[in-house]
Amino acid sequence: MRLYGRHPVVAALQNPDRPVRRLWATADTAPGVTALAEARGLGIEPADRGALEGLLPPGAVHQGLALEVGPLPDADIGDLALAAPGESAVVVVLDQVSDPHNVGAILRSAAAFGARAVITQDRHAPAETGALAKAASGALERVPLMRVPNLARALDDLRDRGFWSVGLDADAPATLAGAGLTGALALVLGAEGSGLRRLTRDRCDHLARLPMVAGAVESLNVSNACAVALYELRRGVLESSGAR
Repeated sequence: MRLYGRHPVVAALQNPDRPVRRLWATADTAPGVTALAEARGLGIEPADRGALEGLLPPGAVHQGLALEVGPLPDADIGDLALAAPGESAVVVVLDQVSDPHNVGAILRSAAAFGARAVITQDRHAPAETGALAKAASGALERVPLMRVPNLARALDDLRDRGFWSVGLDADAPATLAGAGLTGALALVLGAEGSGLRRLTRDRCDHLARLPMVAGAVESLNVSNACAVALYELRRGVLESSGAR
């Protein structure tokens, strides 16, 4: 896989778990990554913008940098630390969210609000591509992206580790704030347009909705809904910790 753009490339170079193989940079961007490249034992291969565009998908916004990498080590729910009773923690669970830009943006929000992981299915989920990494703006290297074969079973496994699940559903009777949920939570979000599947909805411990102005829009983009929901779930912890 080839990553591109300053934030994904720098984050990958800083991540000791990410195998890195080749780095290309234009003359004006090379000085900013020289020390990071040397620390990973990489030389910088000079390239002009035309050469970079030939290495990457059409329209890739590379900002003068491209990095060939290997896959991150596999991570699964068993790698999550058990949630202590009353501990405030959150993971994000995606039910057939298939757009790589949305998954990347969700990873970025997960990093911003301190989510421990993002969990998707093996199928009906995008591969870890340069486009996903660009949308994540470095968060792919900071938040574990876990893939599971069965989402309903994954919610059961999360419950065993102390995480109660809350699914976002526009028809839920309670708002996310009004539900008063505390402790360790798995925030479950459905696919673009169709929302949560019935089996996933039925497996959630709670359902909640985000209140919106009546008639303004039919629904939020799933990545926007994730950001709003994560802020609601994490704001108490972030404000008490003095986060900026």
